[in-house]
Amino acid sequence: MPMDISLTELEQAINHWRALRPSTGEERALSPEVDALANVYALMIIHRQRSVPLDSLEQQVRQLLESWRNAQGGS
Repeated sequence: MPMDISLTELEQAINHWRALRPSTGEERALSPEVDALANVYALMIIHRQRSVPLDSLEQQVRQLLESWRNAQGGS
């Protein structure tokens, strides 16, 4: 697995998890998976980062990204 995750890749991972675990309820609450990734995305936008090191992310987020990459054929 690459050492960094780019903003574009994170967007793709969020879309992947949104398709698997869509928003629920009248309030359209995000799934825990999408919420975890969206928090990283928001921080990257705030700090104007194009990528972040994977080892700086929480274990849950790294696992979600690994699962997404595996679903993409490991690319």
